[in-house]
Amino acid sequence: MGQGNPKHKYRLCGEWLESSPEEDLGVLVDEKLNMSWQCALAAQNPILGCIKRSVASRSRERILPLYSALVRPHLEYCVHLWSPQHKKDMDVLEWVQRKATKMIRGLEYLSYENRLRELGLFSLEKRRLQGDLIAAFEYLKGAYRKDGEGLFTRVCSDRTRGSDCKLKEGRFRLDMRKKFFTMRVVKHWNRLPREAVSAPSLAV
Repeated sequence: MGQGNPKHKYRLCGEWLESSPEEDLGVLVDEKLNMSWQCALAAQNPILGCIKRSVASRSRERILPLYSALVRPHLEYCVHLWSPQHKKDMDVLEWVQRKATKMIRGLEYLSYENRLRELGLFSLEKRRLQGDLIAAFEYLKGAYRKDGEGLFTRVCSDRTRGSDCKLKEGRFRLDMRKKFFTMRVVKHWNRLPREAVSAPSLAV
């Protein structure tokens, strides 16, 4: 991947392997690390259409659990890796949840924000941010602390305002690198109040 890719050719049992501009190990990534294809692939999942055709009831007690169990996991599978980088990709994913919430009887004519409020849901964008912060906590202070030692650079200080242990933001030439999990979560982590950052556990 990248501009310095030497584009080596490989053989397996004497047969040359074909090159490909994209990789799919559960997540579709192209040679420029663009996640648009993955966003489109996740949004094209046909399960929501199957629910609409096969479930007669449109009550929230029926539709919401089916959406939460069968549709949303596809929109969030391994999302720390491929979190959308462009607004158009965010909108593609959010459209699926918009469509699902509009299926529920009695909420069809409410705005998307009001439907979320009525159902007690977050937008997918807020869920991704929440997931990033939870993962960051686990890498910095929780179950994956040993694995996370090299992921972040801490900047500790004795300032009285805010957290006394912030993360250092890296500098990169390409904007795409700034969208990676270890970069995009830094500014949000540094904005957390001291009591959240210094909590002894995720439950607290």
